[in-house]
Amino acid sequence: MSRIYFDNAATTALDSEVLDAMMPFLTEKFGNPSSVYSYGRETKLAIENARKTVAKILNCTPAEIFFTSGGTESTNTAINAAVRDLGCKHIITSPLEHHATLHTVEHMEHFGHATLSYVKLTDKGHIDMADLEQQLANSNTKTLVTLMHANNEIGNIMDIKAVGELCRKYDAIFHSDTVQTVGHYPFDLKNTYVHFINGAGHKFHGPKGVGMLYVNENVLGSIKPYLTGGAQERNMRAGTENLYGIVGFAKALELATARYEQDSTYINELKQYMADRLKEHFSGVTYNGDTRGNSLYTVLNVSFPMNEKTDMLLFNLDIAGICVSGGSACTSGASSVSHVIKAIYNGQSAQMVPIRFSFCRHNTKEEVDAVVEKLKTLI
Repeated sequence: MSRIYFDNAATTALDSEVLDAMMPFLTEKFGNPSSVYSYGRETKLAIENARKTVAKILNCTPAEIFFTSGGTESTNTAINAAVRDLGCKHIITSPLEHHATLHTVEHMEHFGHATLSYVKLTDKGHIDMADLEQQLANSNTKTLVTLMHANNEIGNIMDIKAVGELCRKYDAIFHSDTVQTVGHYPFDLKNTYVHFINGAGHKFHGPKGVGMLYVNENVLGSIKPYLTGGAQERNMRAGTENLYGIVGFAKALELATARYEQDSTYINELKQYMADRLKEHFSGVTYNGDTRGNSLYTVLNVSFPMNEKTDMLLFNLDIAGICVSGGSACTSGASSVSHVIKAIYNGQSAQMVPIRFSFCRHNTKEEVDAVVEKLKTLI
């Protein structure tokens, strides 16, 4: 069997058109964007054109877009800025967040920079909006709400506009980790109450090592750099710009936006097809999260009953040339159950083996059938 790649929520293959857009800046257009001579002005223009492209797609101003090394840096920058620069003394988050968020807010609490609370979850793993409002109403200090738009492990999608309106009502700062949705869903930031969102190019067929941070213009003037030591990114992020990465990010986002209707329909059909095939052939299979409801079209998280045949399932799939994960990319190949699965089942997850299948436009029904057939031989 040739290799089957069903781990696109971890990273995606670089699109050939994106590579073509990047190549000139990997070869002859190599000038430092901060230099004053023509080589530098040429590459500086490429970055600013990329910024305009991203801003237009997200419906915000170019001044609100900053390029970073990826989603993790963007999340760290946003949370630190909210606490340090915007005066947030309390943070509300969820136990399902990516570790880029969880470890950062835990750090804030540990060093006494802010208090921390976790919003309750519904039985399907969604944010309990009533509990969120109650926590906001009871907070007697400036509050940061940091909740992901879509969960990278189970795929649940949060109503970002509804959460934003609650934050507006209680004058809270709102950061949403949108790494799994930028490049996969349309955004209208001018009409969404949110102060920070972030994206990572490699989640939508762009290059690794480049991301973006949106900072709403209403708080932009109060934000200080997270990385210091240079005047790049309009004095907001020190360090020589990842020129070809930024060009690739913008091109990948442009292509993903143009293909959204076509790709989302196709990939969702593929996801539902696999869900049906698994239910048809394996007893005891359950789905984690709101699989048939408000969920990413790219992610299917499945639990197989724990037994002697499923105990090494991730490992055996890998040996068979099938790339999947047990959760986020941080735990790919690990046998321990992820913090997300533990949280949605209140720790009662010891008797299940969760597997995340995540899809892109390159995947096929034939690949799904091949994986199901291989699972039959393993389980």
